Amino acid sequence: MVAIEDVRASNSALKSFPANLVAVFVGGTSGIGLYTARELVRNTISPRLYLIGRNQTEATKIIEELKTINSSSEVSFIQKDVSLLKNVDEACQDIKAKEKQVNLLFMTCGYVTFQGRTETSEGLDKKFALHYYTRMRFINQLQPLLDAAAHANSLSRVVSVLDPQPGLKMTPKWSDLSLKTSFSLKNCMVNATGMTNLAFYSLASKYPGTSYIHAYPHIVDTGAGRDAFGAFEPIAKPIMWLLRTAMQVKPVESGERHLYASTSSTFAPKAAGESVKDAAVGSDAVRRSGSYLLYWNNDVLDDKPVAKTMREEGREKEVLQHTEEVFNKICSEGGKY
Repeated sequence: MVAIEDVRASNSALKSFPANLVAVFVGGTSGIGLYTARELVRNTISPRLYLIGRNQTEATKIIEELKTINSSSEVSFIQKDVSLLKNVDEACQDIKAKEKQVNLLFMTCGYVTFQGRTETSEGLDKKFALHYYTRMRFINQLQPLLDAAAHANSLSRVVSVLDPQPGLKMTPKWSDLSLKTSFSLKNCMVNATGMTNLAFYSLASKYPGTSYIHAYPHIVDTGAGRDAFGAFEPIAKPIMWLLRTAMQVKPVESGERHLYASTSSTFAPKAAGESVKDAAVGSDAVRRSGSYLLYWNNDVLDDKPVAKTMREEGREKEVLQHTEEVFNKICSEGGKY
């Protein structure tokens, strides 16, 4: 575990960063995205934040709160349902029209459900879309701005908060990567996390100026499960409240630790090379590889035989090819996958 004192020291040092750091929070109106945005605003000079979500009322309150924490901050809200890739593209167009670079892309979008496959108008399962395709599309669209930050020798980082662990131990459904015919909650979890791990491993080499981090959140009060229980809510909700109270990471510490993951030189991009002596071991078990899999306490997760075999087989190429096919069908052709 990285000591919380070390986390706070690293975060405090962000005041020495150049002003006007640009951060995009996808799912920034509640939970970990909000907690991290608070700490970013608290520890940086004149940051510019974009919060992307659905709830305008909550966003208005959050913007007022963040301005109270740091009056020099600029916070904008983009109201979009990002379970649809066309809406992701629209949100990114808004950002690209205003910014020349992005320093941080922080993504927590998703929701808890115990239902089966729920298909969107684009032909993807909603949960799977939010946990994988939406996040990859944000990277796809904002990577030029992340590259611009890297070329300016500034912070360039992508953080996806989900859970790397299932994807280290189990293989995706290779014959049905979109889970069109084999959807289950377990398969959704394995495919989303395994595909993210492999994609980030590949992207770290393709774009060596950017770090890619897949982080486990632990139990945190996020609001993601507010619609999960349906008719069982009166029984299930009190039980879940007791479990969260006993086990969860407190909001402030969660925000502090995710800001550390988002900014610390420990998780340096591949291009940093030997210039960062304390860089962590990456997802391919190589120090400073630019792709990192983290536990909630900022520890690096150990590589696993299944994950190593998938990399040796070049499975990341299969993942990215499939992802590009989905993007072409939905975003370029305007069709349904």
